[in-house]
Amino acid sequence: MLMQTPRPSLTRQALRLSLRLLKREWRSGELRVLALALVVAVAGITSVGFFTDRIARLLEDQAGELLAADLVVRGSRPLESGLSDQATAAGLEQTRTVSFASVVSSNGRLQLAEVKAVAPGYPLRGQLRTAPAPYAADAPTDAIPAPGEAWLDPRLLAQLGVGVGDPVTVGAAELRVGAVLAFEPDAGSVFFFNFAPRMLMNAADLPATQVIQPGSRVSYRLLVAGPRDAQQRFRDWLEPRLQAGQRLITPRDARPQLRTALDRGGRFLTLSALVSVILAGVAIATAARRYTQRHYDTAAVLRCLGATQPLISRVFTLQLLWLGLAASLAGCLLGYLAQAGLAQFLGDLVAGQLPPPSFAPVPLGFATGLVILLGFALPPLLRLRRVPPVRVLRRDLGPAGTGNRLLYLLATAAVAALVVWHTRDPRLSGMVLGGGAVTLAALYGLALLLVRATGGLRGRVGVAWRFGLANIARRSRGSVAQVLAFGVGIMAMLLLTLVRADLLAGWRDTIPPDAPNQFLINIQPDEVAPLRAFLAGRGHGDPGLHPMVRGRLVGINGRAVTPGDYEETRAQRLVAREFNLSWTGRLAPDNRISAGSWADTERRGGLSVEEGLAETLGIGLGDTLLFRVAEQTFSAPVTSLRTVEWDSFRVNFFVLFPPGVLDGMPATWITSFHLAEKDRALLGALVQRFPSVTIIDVEAVMTQVRSIIERVSLAVEYVFLFTLLAGLVVLYAAIQSTQDERLYEGAVLRTLGARRRVLLQGLAAEFLTLGLLAGLLAALAASAVGYVLAAHVFHLAYHFNPWLWLAGALGGTLGVGIAGVAGTRAVLRQPPLRVLRGL
Repeated sequence: MLMQTPRPSLTRQALRLSLRLLKREWRSGELRVLALALVVAVAGITSVGFFTDRIARLLEDQAGELLAADLVVRGSRPLESGLSDQATAAGLEQTRTVSFASVVSSNGRLQLAEVKAVAPGYPLRGQLRTAPAPYAADAPTDAIPAPGEAWLDPRLLAQLGVGVGDPVTVGAAELRVGAVLAFEPDAGSVFFFNFAPRMLMNAADLPATQVIQPGSRVSYRLLVAGPRDAQQRFRDWLEPRLQAGQRLITPRDARPQLRTALDRGGRFLTLSALVSVILAGVAIATAARRYTQRHYDTAAVLRCLGATQPLISRVFTLQLLWLGLAASLAGCLLGYLAQAGLAQFLGDLVAGQLPPPSFAPVPLGFATGLVILLGFALPPLLRLRRVPPVRVLRRDLGPAGTGNRLLYLLATAAVAALVVWHTRDPRLSGMVLGGGAVTLAALYGLALLLVRATGGLRGRVGVAWRFGLANIARRSRGSVAQVLAFGVGIMAMLLLTLVRADLLAGWRDTIPPDAPNQFLINIQPDEVAPLRAFLAGRGHGDPGLHPMVRGRLVGINGRAVTPGDYEETRAQRLVAREFNLSWTGRLAPDNRISAGSWADTERRGGLSVEEGLAETLGIGLGDTLLFRVAEQTFSAPVTSLRTVEWDSFRVNFFVLFPPGVLDGMPATWITSFHLAEKDRALLGALVQRFPSVTIIDVEAVMTQVRSIIERVSLAVEYVFLFTLLAGLVVLYAAIQSTQDERLYEGAVLRTLGARRRVLLQGLAAEFLTLGLLAGLLAALAASAVGYVLAAHVFHLAYHFNPWLWLAGALGGTLGVGIAGVAGTRAVLRQPPLRVLRGL
């Protein structure tokens, strides 16, 4: 009895056949565009992922200089020793500080000061700076005040009338002034306004002062620093064990300006990489359409040889999977090399040693590659299973039905999830996806109208142009797809050249060279006019003084508000402290109303709340807020919400009222101005003239934010190379998408006697027209998208650039025209007989 050879399973058949087809088509170049687009997309996204991971960790390490540590545990009571033991076990360096307000005296003069007692090792990040005399040139130091010694800031020295070497008294202890305290890394961290002058002493002298008694308001801090994994172990252990009155402070909590700069920089880089991903998707979709059409015959032959529809589906799905894995691996390797090149390119601008890259971007890179490949290419490829076997006899037959709508919906959902994963910001993701859909729909509609309009021009032009315009009109669907692909590619290039430059310039302009770097606070009402005259007399004009009332939020809509009402740490902290309230008759340029209206605020005597604060505390338009100022309480409705550019370094407030609402409330005033390095002697004269005014120097923070902007700008320039490559791949895919039709048409026309020169001129006319249409659409879309990005994503001023339209029209016409003619010259080189026989 003959044994029947078992047939291989459907899956094994599909595996073998998919690998065989992949090998053959890789050699023939059929998958070149798909693979190239995928490698570019994955390389772009992973290079950004690798680099932003490294730069974010570096910037956070440097931002730690504003905390004097990597992490700080702060409490209102002495911190238990178990925290130090755990920090040591985690492999972290540590030191402690104790801060409190106390009266410092000398020669009968008394002055309330902010005193900080520090232990050896302080600071763990950054450096102290001291000077030999008030407002003299300072220098960094690795030391702390020796036992029996204190360092005083210039204002405290002036108010006490002492100098270096003189004695001062704190509580029951007498200390000697050892140096002028010019800078503390963590002075003013977390709370921007410190009203009292500052003094630094050794923690060993703290018991002798006897100033800390039961009920004293004291801030105890444990400062830790070390490797990132050790920090994470300590955080994981600490966060569930934080007690009432304790708080973990990270570098992002140190300054809202720094947090804003870091977030905005991350958005620039993420959007730059996402554009390359979207462009790669367009290129893959365009290439997959042609790839599918070229495989109708293959699918028909397979059906004739007995292949089932499930087998064909599995074969081409597996083929895409192998291609996606290989191209994603290549893209990850290229992205890793690219980020190393970017770090080298930035050179000295990357201050400090960049941490080594982690492998976190690799899974994201593979996910990106597979999602965009399967999402954009699989739906058209699966149509191959519907190719009828009879196509081997009738070449005009294609797949039956349309189908695959569910696949398109699933692919759209997968791409949307990918965007959310990349941005980690649902609002930004919604804007990217919604804006992309609206832009594509608008471009498609306009492209359809423009392509149809070209049909009426055929009778008014010469032979070559008539031939080119006839090609556009005859293949209207293909021409619309080409205009759309060209338009998206050119739009991306415009966005990341002219529009990107405008946005980055607008970002840099938020901190101009003369931005305020000195803040004056605690200005009494009777000092406003003299201080204004003092600054004006020294060439600083009228810096603009703003009133400030300290008030605590105690109720929302008649309900008492306490920190325990909120789970988020930031919300608890905001409710627990006093707000800086102010009033104004006109909003500053860096404040923009996002909901409600300022006119309504003035008319109703309401208040305007910063958008982020409102979101954190759950405040909305129409809510009534109850504040307590000193012993008074008052309420007002929320009539508008605002966005605030905190990194502008101008005076800003969370809560603003119109004039008249806060009349009679105890208020001080605040102002800011720019002081050049050569004019710093003015500070000494200001302290002598206005001893109660507090001076806050924010130059160090401004330098940090400027550094972030500069680095991100250069990084965006570098990432643009990937987007440029993705845009070129889109153009190449769009040109190749109609190559087979042009080859056949060229063969027929040459058989009928058409000359090569006429055909070449016709192709040039066609692509020049397509380029012009695409360039105009791209300029329109780039202007609209640039405005949306500036106004609603980065909150920057945006000015429409007239060069955008010239660059779009001229660049599109010449770029697409030259590339189109160069890419289709094979139509003229192929012998007509070979083309017709190959059909």
